Amino acid sequence: MSDAGADNAALLDAVTALRAEVAASSLPLRLPQTQTASAHRTALLNQLDDYVIPRLSSLDAPLLAVIGGSTGAGKSTLVNSLVAADVSRSGILRPTTTSPVLVHHPAESAFFVGDRILPGLNRVTGAGSADGNDGPGTVRLVASASLPPGMALLDAPDIDSVVSANRALAAQLLSAADLWLFVTTAARYADAVPWELLRQASDRGTAVAIVLDRVPPEAMTEIRSHLASMLREQGLSTAPIFAIPETKLTPAGRLPEEHTVRLKSWLTALASDARARASVVRQTLTGALDSLDSRTAELVEASMAQDEATSALRAASEQAYSDALRSVESGMTDGTLLRGEVLARWQEYVGTGEFFRQVESTISRIRDRITSAVKGDPAPSSDLGEALQTGVAALVSAHSQAAASAGARAWRALPGGAELIAAHPELAKPSPGLDPAIARMVRDWQGGVLELVRSEGRDRRTTARIAAYGVNAIGVILMLVAFAHTGGLVGAEVGIAGGTAVLAQKVLEAIFGDQAVREMAAKARAQLLDQVEELYAGERARFEAAIQGVEIKDGQAVRLADAAAAVKAVR
Repeated sequence: MSDAGADNAALLDAVTALRAEVAASSLPLRLPQTQTASAHRTALLNQLDDYVIPRLSSLDAPLLAVIGGSTGAGKSTLVNSLVAADVSRSGILRPTTTSPVLVHHPAESAFFVGDRILPGLNRVTGAGSADGNDGPGTVRLVASASLPPGMALLDAPDIDSVVSANRALAAQLLSAADLWLFVTTAARYADAVPWELLRQASDRGTAVAIVLDRVPPEAMTEIRSHLASMLREQGLSTAPIFAIPETKLTPAGRLPEEHTVRLKSWLTALASDARARASVVRQTLTGALDSLDSRTAELVEASMAQDEATSALRAASEQAYSDALRSVESGMTDGTLLRGEVLARWQEYVGTGEFFRQVESTISRIRDRITSAVKGDPAPSSDLGEALQTGVAALVSAHSQAAASAGARAWRALPGGAELIAAHPELAKPSPGLDPAIARMVRDWQGGVLELVRSEGRDRRTTARIAAYGVNAIGVILMLVAFAHTGGLVGAEVGIAGGTAVLAQKVLEAIFGDQAVREMAAKARAQLLDQVEELYAGERARFEAAIQGVEIKDGQAVRLADAAAAVKAVR
């Protein structure tokens, strides 16, 4: 790490930019790795705010030694003993230290009263409350001339506190340290929780010193040796160990001076030696900067997983409604719409079933028959039109329901989707106003078919032929022809629908010509399909809105990776 001012300023700018990207990032979808990645994101943001940026901003600030350890290890007693004053509450009740206490030399108050470090904690001064709790989100500042300039001590809550907020704060404070002074006891030095944090300190290059408290004198050599071997295994072989024998406290509740003199001398020497302080700061700061790559990479990976998950959710909803649209298209051309009510209304329109057997092959006879039927008193064409409208609406509605159900079912099986469906259960069903919207859509389509008939009948001869039957009647017959494919019919239906198709098509061909009829039928189908597609797009938009509610910003992963690369490049 360069000491040059310009280089340090460039590094600070790059780290600040990275911090902005980390703060702006989000992991809203609950994926398998989200909880861990979110916790690591918070820890990364805290260390950037609490240590890396403050330290880069003022390399000459006093060295901050955070005193951390397990419940009952004697941290507060040690702090009070080092400064020869009751600055941190100690006792048998747990937890004792619930709000952190920062002890500094009176001449160095300016480094700590502002938000240079630990900007998320409010400052309180003075003796503090009797129970050692100054309220959540606070750090109590204590000025003590017993502490040498160049060094500040911060007594942190227990790392294994029964209060989760205390555990989280302890971990945050440890990441803010230039030096972690880890306090443990002969009975608990091998506990799992502290070693997890010690491994993190090792991975991040944090300077560590160990205070081994309450060691039976007869076991001093054995326990110290075992602890040293454990530290070597974790890459902490250079961490000094200060062993304090099991002893009675003084009447003031402090450790006898002869048992703390070695530790106090080491801290005083470190505080008074600018080069030694700089070495500790350099070690911890370099380790923290080195860790940015891998820690940001984890956030990048989690961001990419969020992108992939939202893409999969989006694809699933798109697939559900694409399948529904294809099913409607198939239903329009496989004879489905010519079943039941439509066939009955058609036969009422042109006469009985005997009519088809009596139809002769000439166009004129067919036209005469239809004209006769229209001029007589058959059921009005509006009945057939209503039957078609009902059939089309039912087809579109059924597949819309299927699409909503299929989309919700697919989401429940995808990462992050189950929580979204739980938050938006309405997605499993069509929107409340869909059926009226479908009815309006079909009426609009029928109006479009009538307009198609009018536009095709512009010349006088065609107009006259249309007039012979009426625009509405011709429009209904065109709708029938548009759906007159018998692939989906069976048994007697095939013969009936086949006769329907032949008769209806020949009537239209007599008016417009065979090529025009094919084109008109294709246009009618295409217009209906377009309108259904637009309707389904509105339904699918509900799924899209749910995705957009949890979707991370475009390019989040790329911006994070670029910001981390920029820090690396400056270094």
